[in-house]
Amino acid sequence: MERGMNGSRNGQAQNGPSSGSVECVSSRLLQGLENYKGVHVVSHINPDPDSLGSMVALAWLIRQKLGMPVQLTRDGILGRAENRALVDCLELDLMPIEQVDWSPFWAVIIVDSQPGTGRHTIPDGLPIYGVIDHHETGGQLRGVPFVDIRSDVGATCTIVASYLNEQGLAPTSDVAMALFYGIESEISGYPREASPLDDETLRQLYPRVDQDKLARIRAAPLPLAYFEALLQALQDTFIYDDRLILSWADELPQPELAAEIADLLMRLEGMEWSFCAGVYEDKLILSLRTRHARGRAGIVLQQVVGDLGTAGGHDRRAGGAIPLNSRSTSAVEKLCSTLRKRLLQVLKIDECRGQRLVRRKELLANLQA
Repeated sequence: MERGMNGSRNGQAQNGPSSGSVECVSSRLLQGLENYKGVHVVSHINPDPDSLGSMVALAWLIRQKLGMPVQLTRDGILGRAENRALVDCLELDLMPIEQVDWSPFWAVIIVDSQPGTGRHTIPDGLPIYGVIDHHETGGQLRGVPFVDIRSDVGATCTIVASYLNEQGLAPTSDVAMALFYGIESEISGYPREASPLDDETLRQLYPRVDQDKLARIRAAPLPLAYFEALLQALQDTFIYDDRLILSWADELPQPELAAEIADLLMRLEGMEWSFCAGVYEDKLILSLRTRHARGRAGIVLQQVVGDLGTAGGHDRRAGGAIPLNSRSTSAVEKLCSTLRKRLLQVLKIDECRGQRLVRRKELLANLQA
């Protein structure tokens, strides 16, 4: 079966005409899909707003231009309350990945991730038609007909939104919502990881967004388990060399909470690095943040994790997971001790005893109150 030509990496065409020409990238994507009967769109495990928005907009583009059925999938769970609210507001129909019928006549497109990075549960050896992503983490791309990886933009939603512009399509309110919130959530924080294209795309999308729905998503109600886990994490948080804050969150009600805690701790005055780890099911979930514009957080976390598990990300943000052979307290503590030592070494911080964020005396006083 003949398929489309390769797309681009960092905005440059790998094969074929220059990706700078009008409609080049998105047209090659669509032309290659004409050989199929439908499309499965896949994101990384536990999809976030950027992956959800990318899937929604890509599906709408394909339906509008090719009239072809598109199936949106869900790999893992919807963790954050905001992510669940996004799905509810847009009434998205997400097929659990384990229930998908992988027909050879349907194309498979991965968004916001890359094959071979340990961030999916799709079948091994499944042929992939396209990969659209903005992460630096290199995947197994050999044999993939369409590749568009742009690590110089802040969100995969921005890339997919550029396809709509190339094809002269004005998104519906719901599609604009999915794209807008995907970009906004991905580039938020300080320093912002936004390119001029991200900011321009946000300006274009904002007038089309339903503001009531946007407010509902941003202020999604949080479960009691969120605050219980947050309290546990704060009680087991340490500061090293007045520039690294490190938290052991113990049991997590959902895996993305590690990233939320790392984001929160990054706001402590004077901190340059923030790290959080917690147990979810049979894995230790890791999240790393930095204030350094070129901190290479993804590379740092890969060095810390090594062959224990998987890790990757951007200059300022990274995530990872390590399979647990045992969930016993002693086994997890031993693993966390190894990670702490490696992180201190990579960040060139002398081995030392961390200073508690909340002093033990105050902790005991609060428990006795």
